[in-house]
Order: sequence, then structure tokens, then C-alpha cells
Amino acid sequence: MLEIFEIFSKNISQILKQKLEGQTLEDIKTLEEIRIRSNGIISLKFNSKQEILNQKVTYQEIIETIQRMCENSIYSYQNEIKNGYITLKGGHRVGIAGNCVIENGKVINIKYISSINFRIARQVIGCSKPAIKYILNPEKKTINNTLIVSPPGVGKTTILRDLIRNVSNGMEEINFEGMNVGLVDERGEIAALYKGIPQNEVGIRTDILENIPKPIGIKMLIRSMAPQVIAADEIGTVEDVEAIKEAICMGVKGIFTAHGENQIDIEKNPVLKSLINESIIERIIFLKLNNGERTISIQEKAS
Repeated sequence: MLEIFEIFSKNISQILKQKLEGQTLEDIKTLEEIRIRSNGIISLKFNSKQEILNQKVTYQEIIETIQRMCENSIYSYQNEIKNGYITLKGGHRVGIAGNCVIENGKVINIKYISSINFRIARQVIGCSKPAIKYILNPEKKTINNTLIVSPPGVGKTTILRDLIRNVSNGMEEINFEGMNVGLVDERGEIAALYKGIPQNEVGIRTDILENIPKPIGIKMLIRSMAPQVIAADEIGTVEDVEAIKEAICMGVKGIFTAHGENQIDIEKNPVLKSLINESIIERIIFLKLNNGERTISIQEKAS
């Protein structure tokens, strides 16, 4: 936490420290987001609650914070900023909103930043354990093509990261040998590369392409890195699915995530439905939050 505070301007850092001094260690461990808006409001999102702080900050302090996050070189982070986020050392991710500058139908910059959302990165090693036996296939030395489904904020990216780590490293306790994984980390949330070094544990046999559209990344990895497994977060476009189908037809396995709450949501989405109807996906994992606790249910055979 002390390292995180140093990223903010001096005044914002002091406000956060004063607030968390009165919290228990367990509460601090559940802090997920620090959101600061240009109206001066700071809000904290914990696992099961949200708090608005009384102290206000200035717009200039927000800009100072952005400069610190960019190591006083905003220009070098321009490509990330135009995509609406900055990835920091440690895997932390800062969402950015503001006045978008459009050129030829594409965002080339975000100026007059109106809010930032600091999402605290936490790996949960072993969180995929309840689902492992349904996904890994030690006898055939492979995995089942898997789709992880949940609403935003429930933890599908966290589960995906842990699954990638296990598939890549292998699991000696169940006699599962590691596989070469190609990770298309379009928004830098899974491996969180910082100057080329993964800030999160994604396994010893994982090759990563970051800040690239999933369809392009999948095809590049297949051509250049010969993965046995492809992994990607939040699929949903026709192009995503076509690239996945092409990869799986070439003998590559896959682990993916998508937004939704249940089987009905999948059936309503014609793009995702095609993966099910064509028997591309062999396992579906549904994640839900009940009273702050994540629950996992498995559909072993897609209908």
C-alpha cells in the first residue's frame, strides 16, 4: 500500500493514508479501487462496500498524479492513454476518462482528464482450484476449451490468470505437464507487462502479446509462437470468435472469458452462441458473487 500511495500527489496520498489508518488490515486487503473525479471527490471501493471521502482534491492534483504515474513523461505513455488506461509497475491499472480527441474515426488522445480509476492489482494464487479438474485433462495431456462467464467485477480475469499459470507451469500433483500458452492481453490486465516484464504470474511457458486486438493477436501468436493453448479476456465480437474458431480448427486449445450472468445470456448473444452450437466450447464456468463471496458453477458439456 505504501508503494501505491507514492504514485499519487502528496495531498491525495496524505488523504488516503489518513483514511486507511483507521481501517483493519482485513479491510485494507479488500480495497479494490481508488477513484478520483475532477469535481474533487475521492471514492474507495472495497470488496463489499464503497466509501466517499469528505476531503476534496483539485484538478491540478489529478494532473500531477497522472504525471507521476507516467514517470513525468506523459508522451511515452500516449499509446496507452489514448486507449483509456495506464498500466503501472506491479500490474496496477489506471482507467482514464475525459475529453477524447478523434481523428479519422479513432481516438488519438484524451485531454482535460475528468476522472481516474486506480484499480489495485491482486493475484489470488489458487483461486481457480475449484474449476481445475473440469478444465485440465491429464490423461490426454491437454485441456478442455473453456469459457468463463460473469458480470463485471466478479473476478473472471483473476480466475483466468490463475488458470493460465497452472496450465503453463503444469501441476505435478495431478500429473499434468505444462503447455505452451499464447496470451493475448489486449488491455494489459492479465500479465500486466511493465517494460516487457510480466508483473503477474502467468506461468513459465507463456508468451504474451499486449495492447493488440484479440483477432490480430491470436493469429500472430499461432504464426510465430506455436502455442498449444490460446487465452484471451472478454471475447465478444464476430472477429474474436472467427479467430478462435480458426485457431481451434488448427488444433490449438483455448481459455476465454465473456460478460454474462447465466446460460440465457450466452444464448442471447449470437456471437457467443455460435461457439456453443458448433461445440467449440467444452466447458463453461459461471461466476457469481453472493454476500461478497465468489461462487463457481460448471457446465461440463455445453448444450
